[in-house]
Amino acid sequence: MDQNLKKTTLYKVERVIKNLEKNNMTGHFVDSTDQLLKLLSELMPPGTSVAVGGSMTLFETGVIDWIRENAYHFFDRYATGLTAADLKDVHRKAFSADTYLCSVNAITEKGELYNVDGNGNRVAAMIYGPDKVIAVVGLNKIVVDLPAAISRNREIAAPANNIRLNTGTPCTLTGSCSDCKTPSRICCAYTTIGFQRTPNRIHVILIDGDYGY
Repeated sequence: MDQNLKKTTLYKVERVIKNLEKNNMTGHFVDSTDQLLKLLSELMPPGTSVAVGGSMTLFETGVIDWIRENAYHFFDRYATGLTAADLKDVHRKAFSADTYLCSVNAITEKGELYNVDGNGNRVAAMIYGPDKVIAVVGLNKIVVDLPAAISRNREIAAPANNIRLNTGTPCTLTGSCSDCKTPSRICCAYTTIGFQRTPNRIHVILIDGDYGY
C-alpha cells in the first residue's frame, strides 16, 4: 500500500480503537497473522475452552488450525462428520465457553459492531454467554457509520457468503441483496453491538489487510 494511504488508514484504525474504548470494548491492532496469533495466546491461556462463529477471517488468518494445534478445549463446529444434532450441541456449548472467537460483517468508526446472521448463534453468543469475546477484523470491514455498515452487508458480505454457501438466493445471481424470502436466506438476525455494560468483555483485534467478507 502507498505509504500516504497507509497513514490515513492508520488514522482510521486509531479512531476505531478510541471509540471502542468509549464503548467499554478493548481494541487492538496487529499488522500480521504472526502478531495476531501471539496476541491470541496472551488473551487465551492454555486450557481455555474456545468456540467460534462462522468466519472466513478465522480460516484465512490461520486461527482455526492454530486452535486445533494448541492446548485448548475446542468446541469445533467444523469438525468432520458432525450431524445436524451435533452442530446444534456445539452451538449450545458455545454459550458456556471461556472465549468466543468470531469476526464481524462491519465495524463503524464509532466503535459499533454490525452483524447479520442466519440462525443467530454467532450474534447470540457475542451478546451473552462466553466470558470473553474476541473479534478478528480485517481493515476492509471498517465503515463510517451504521448506514454504511448496512450497505456493506447488502452489497458485499451477504452476496459473497451466499455464493460461498451455494444458497441459491437471488443475490448469488445479482451480487446485491433484494430482501428475499427464500428458505435458504442467511440474513435473518440483524444486530448492532455498541456500549458494553461489562468492560473489556469484548476484544476487537484489527488486523492489517483484507480478510473475510
